Amino acid sequence: MVAKSVRLTVGQALVRYLISQHTEIDGQRVPLFAGVFGIFGHGNVTCLSEALEQVQDVLPTWRGQNEQSMALAAIGYGKAKLRRQIMVATTSVGPGATNMVTAAGVAHANRLPVLLLSGDTYNNRLPDPVLQQVEHFGAPSTTVNDSFRAVSRFWDRITDPAQIISSLPQAVATMLDPADCGPAFIGLPQDIQEIAYDYPVEFFEETLWTIPRPRPDRDQVATAAALLKTAKKPLIISGGGVRYSGAADALADFALARGIPMAETIAGKGAVLHNHPAYVGPLGIEGTDAAKELAEGADVVIAVGTRLQDFTTGSWTTFNRDTQFININAARFDARKHRSLPVVGDALECLSDLDVAMGDWTCDRARMTEAQTLYANWNTMLDAGQSPTDAPVPSYAQVIAVVNRVATEKDTMVTAAGGLPGETVKNWRVKAPNTFDCEFGFSCMGYEIAGAWGHAMAKDGDGVPIVMVGDGSYMLMNSDIYSSVLSGHKLIVVVCDNGGFGVINRLQTGMGVPGFNNLLKDSRVLNKNNPLHVDFAKHAESMGALSRHCDSLADLEAAMEWAQTTDRTTVISINSDAYTWTPGGADWYVGVPEINERESIREARKGQEAFRSKQRRGV
Repeated sequence: MVAKSVRLTVGQALVRYLISQHTEIDGQRVPLFAGVFGIFGHGNVTCLSEALEQVQDVLPTWRGQNEQSMALAAIGYGKAKLRRQIMVATTSVGPGATNMVTAAGVAHANRLPVLLLSGDTYNNRLPDPVLQQVEHFGAPSTTVNDSFRAVSRFWDRITDPAQIISSLPQAVATMLDPADCGPAFIGLPQDIQEIAYDYPVEFFEETLWTIPRPRPDRDQVATAAALLKTAKKPLIISGGGVRYSGAADALADFALARGIPMAETIAGKGAVLHNHPAYVGPLGIEGTDAAKELAEGADVVIAVGTRLQDFTTGSWTTFNRDTQFININAARFDARKHRSLPVVGDALECLSDLDVAMGDWTCDRARMTEAQTLYANWNTMLDAGQSPTDAPVPSYAQVIAVVNRVATEKDTMVTAAGGLPGETVKNWRVKAPNTFDCEFGFSCMGYEIAGAWGHAMAKDGDGVPIVMVGDGSYMLMNSDIYSSVLSGHKLIVVVCDNGGFGVINRLQTGMGVPGFNNLLKDSRVLNKNNPLHVDFAKHAESMGALSRHCDSLADLEAAMEWAQTTDRTTVISINSDAYTWTPGGADWYVGVPEINERESIREARKGQEAFRSKQRRGV
């Protein structure tokens, strides 16, 4: 038999493969790759853009303003789709490519899928050194695209047209694997993109991908059940993997039926509602006092779908040294952290098997009663902190309370680095599942607006992403306000202006260093007594958004209600207090100078040494 083939360039074949891949969501067959974010340059405009232009009716290409931000938008889309659909981001060679490295780090740290395609230098090297090439004298095959190796789950450079036949399916499999999920990077040398090759027609057959649900080892489940049955004061930690597995209801039901309090990580927030009877709030540095007290007294902790990041564990000071961990995770690497008893597999499958293995065991009712009392006390404290006062500038908590109150059940709150993660994680009361996105795995300033653009695409009009962003992050990356207006994807953006990098100022001064180079008034500026502040409302208007500046919480509530009625991205700005923070949560392991002439720093060092003495070291 003569094998059938179709002659295509590498760029054309790559694009045809992408549009042939499908998945299924809620019983509906949908494209696996929902679209492409692109900024074209000489490294991808002549070949890859030619292929994309031909299929824009089935694989839409969206114009980015910044390579990093458009890749962050792609990541936000994948997160909103719970890792079931993927976006592509493509750039030219050189600075266009390296601008995406930070976004790749976000996807890698948060275990989120995104396909990154960047142009590369010439494989034949004949015109070297070419525009934007960085030469390595002793390693001529090294290009700037090698920088993606550290932040990719899958990395490849195509040096022969036939290589995409094996490379692309492996990239897709990696992005859809619950254990390996993360960014896939493929470098495309400019002379390789143009080459025509006879590709087997089977390569382009429509493929339906499903996300695997690996079952746990029966012995691991039995051992975990035996340990849990000995617990007097157990605690559940629900991580982001619970949401991606679709295991939120199963875990919440397990917690309630077994009488085990349920805390959550930052990535896990939104799996259950704020008022769930087993829920005690987030755990860790940005957590509730209720969760912290329960963790400090826990004898067995069931961690489900979490990396156990330092912000969850209080740098491993939140638990007693003899607390035992059962770690349910699709990734073996995570499941065995800190000498945990591992249960490796899909969260939903693991919980189902563990529930059966537990028989009729339940924890003593006193444990849940204790948890509910502590959480009620926490909510009373929240209510007090969120209530309006006579202060001239409102706190983050007060601003968040207003925004939260006006938000609908379909709206999704989006934030990232700075002071707002801790304040929203503590203060935002989730009204519906999967409506909270705080990027704090990589803590990337600039994710807020860009990621929300991706959320808006994923929501497709079913609710609005509400961005909460500080003035610092806004100044770092705001161009996707313009992107969202251009593309017709509405956002509501609330800019909290506290006059600089407020939370880092808090850390700096809390460790004994005088305020320096964080707040505008402490920086090298022309007028320290009255440093120039940006008019964020006017700035947003210049990018086509509607906007208002608010002088009070009452103004903010009216503006939020107005924003819900507008027909495009709407930006609201309000001044906020840089010195008032919601109390609660664990401490943090940070570096403090061992020797210093300042008494304030010496005292901070003593505090760190006392804190570190409580640390579980490797257990």
